[in-house]
Amino acid sequence: MRALKIAATGMSAQQMRVETISQNLANMSTTGYNARRAEFADLHYQQASRPGTINASDGTVLPTGVQLGLGVRPSSVTLELAQGSLSQTSGDLDIAIEGKGYLEVTLPSGQSAYTRDGGLKRSADGQIVTSDGYPVVPDITIPDETLSLSINADGEIYAYFSDQIEPELLGQFTLAGFSNAKGLEAIGSNLFLETEASGPANVTTPGLDGLGTLRQGYLEDSSVDAVREVTELIEAQRGYELNAKVITAADQMLSATTQIR
Repeated sequence: MRALKIAATGMSAQQMRVETISQNLANMSTTGYNARRAEFADLHYQQASRPGTINASDGTVLPTGVQLGLGVRPSSVTLELAQGSLSQTSGDLDIAIEGKGYLEVTLPSGQSAYTRDGGLKRSADGQIVTSDGYPVVPDITIPDETLSLSINADGEIYAYFSDQIEPELLGQFTLAGFSNAKGLEAIGSNLFLETEASGPANVTTPGLDGLGTLRQGYLEDSSVDAVREVTELIEAQRGYELNAKVITAADQMLSATTQIR
């Protein structure tokens, strides 16, 4: 009986949907996190009678045929690109990206990674790094005698000193854009890697080529909508229960069949 296997694929799909929702809810407070959505597609079909088959000697053609589906399969878990709200922190090295784009960082392996988490820090050598200690590209070092920092919308970072009236330009942040940001590979710690699906990174000045600008003293909140997630959780739970009932009904039908004498 196909119903058993079909319902089993439905339960597996709803389980994956719940896992995706739980990941979103767990990251409600993660800086710069974008929600994920599980997407599904129907499995292949058994063609008991193909549409358009000639059904009689006079050339009569079947208008629909008989196509028996075999269930559902996961097609993707896609990233929902949405701007999170900005929370004021007043930190000198806290920057939020207003619009599209990612900060580029260098991993210990030398590979480039990308993030929207603008909670930057200052290393013991004065280098600007992420919370995990990965240096931000381009490399910018803050002098020890710096009193305060100022970062404008274009990413230029200025340092103020006690013995100078005018601030000193230390460097300029850049942003990376992708033709298909949903194709980036998530590796955890708010980091993404470039893939063939995402296309190569287009690194440029904030505010150019459709990329966003920077705002100092703010951090981007998670874009997860808790109400929507809970609603989808209820739907997934009901879908799981309905597929379980199909298995129960199919089992009862098989039981009735075996008892026929």
